[in-house]
Amino acid sequence: MTDWTGALSDYGWWILGLLLLMLETVLPGVYLLFFGIAALVVGMNVLLIGGEWFGWQQQVLAYVVVSAVAVFLGRKWYGAKSETPQSDTLNKRTQRLIGREAVLSDDIVNGRGRVGLEDSWWSVEGPDLPAGARVRVVGADGSVLRVEPATSPAG
Repeated sequence: MTDWTGALSDYGWWILGLLLLMLETVLPGVYLLFFGIAALVVGMNVLLIGGEWFGWQQQVLAYVVVSAVAVFLGRKWYGAKSETPQSDTLNKRTQRLIGREAVLSDDIVNGRGRVGLEDSWWSVEGPDLPAGARVRVVGADGSVLRVEPATSPAG
């Protein structure tokens, strides 16, 4: 009968590490990654040094220490990565239109009119202007854009 427990003890850390890394891909979050890497590091040491020189007590202690170091370094690395600041106007489409110029599609009468901008028609508020006038968006209130006459660049 062959002694498979010796082979299992040599590769046990590798099996645990690969299992943790596989679970990392299935479960949300990034926490099993560090423990999986720590298990692979301990498994590499067991294979290089040998199980008879590196007893199970030292292996468990090494796993705890390497896990703590991996978690510390991982948190530091992820914390140092600056997230791209989300624009305050990400989900406020009208705010993104401020500063854009457009041509009035309908007259602005009594302060209200319409303009075509991007792929939509927008209600606008501003001074009375005829259809076809160039306007600049200067503000937004909900889905209503505030406009003013666009000044042509000096030429």
